[in-house]
Amino acid sequence: MGIRLKELREYRNLSRYRLAKLSGINESTLQMIENSDNPNPTFRVMCKIADTLEVSLDDLRKESEQ
Repeated sequence: MGIRLKELREYRNLSRYRLAKLSGINESTLQMIENSDNPNPTFRVMCKIADTLEVSLDDLRKESEQ
């Protein structure tokens, strides 16, 4: 999920800092997810990220498109 999150964030031209501010999630939490240090974020965190990026949870959970 980390790579996919980074792809979607960069596609929206958002820095990790800006995504953190918009979603209400700590920047360090986003960094841990992107680096796969936290491969199982909570459902609530996933929903906030998906809502902020304007994607479905399924889109967020898809494999990387690289």
